[in-house]
Amino acid sequence: MSAFAEVLKKPEPHGHFVQLYDRDATILSRNVASYLAEGLKHQEGALVIATAEHRDAFLHNLEKLGVNTELAISESRLLLLDAERTLGKFMIDGSPDPARFAKTVSAAMEKVQSSGVTGVRAYGEMVGVLWTARQYTAAIRLEEFWNNLLAAGGFSLFCSYPIDIFAEDFQISGVDSVLCDHTHLIPTGTGQLLESAINRAMDERLGSRAHSMKQLIRANFRPAWATLPKPEATILWLRNNLPGEAEGILSLAREYYRAAESASASS
Repeated sequence: MSAFAEVLKKPEPHGHFVQLYDRDATILSRNVASYLAEGLKHQEGALVIATAEHRDAFLHNLEKLGVNTELAISESRLLLLDAERTLGKFMIDGSPDPARFAKTVSAAMEKVQSSGVTGVRAYGEMVGVLWTARQYTAAIRLEEFWNNLLAAGGFSLFCSYPIDIFAEDFQISGVDSVLCDHTHLIPTGTGQLLESAINRAMDERLGSRAHSMKQLIRANFRPAWATLPKPEATILWLRNNLPGEAEGILSLAREYYRAAESASASS
């Protein structure tokens, strides 16, 4: 089991995780379901604040993992809320209000906790909704409100953002605040496929320079950031240290990664 899989299986009480995803949220759905299912199977509750599409996907994957979702919902151990509707309860003039946020989320937490659970695993994508609407400042402010609640303990939090790691938006200037507000960035890709695709693309595009560049990447880290998977850390380094060559490398890496994913799915 990878270190990141272990984080989702046994999250720390104050753990605050984030996953980035593109149009295909398959891996996100699996990870969220795994995170929630592990808690529900061990007398923990689950609070999910998500879009209708994602809620349906999570329920489907929870059922596949052996969770009786209808029973969990009827007992209030699993509470599903709509992301946009919940946002509407505490947004004022395009900004989240701290008092209204605390009241809204605390009420939801209390409903789950009243079912007699030993703790709560929360998943929220209200920040992702704000990010999609280009309300970046509001999204980061909302993360700060979540962290204030996390400091009191009693639950862990899994967030997600619709950010394509191969796109130009995924660079330090765009996601620095997001990474700093979380403890772990959950891997976007499948196993070693993403790392292999990036290494292959770097070898082909950089030639003899690839080895020295990889050494520089390993030596470079940001202690203020969340714990990052190696592929995502490499992409950030390329975007911000080799801007003239990053696009070519990552376009090729995307091609190799998608091909490897397809081959793996069909095997």
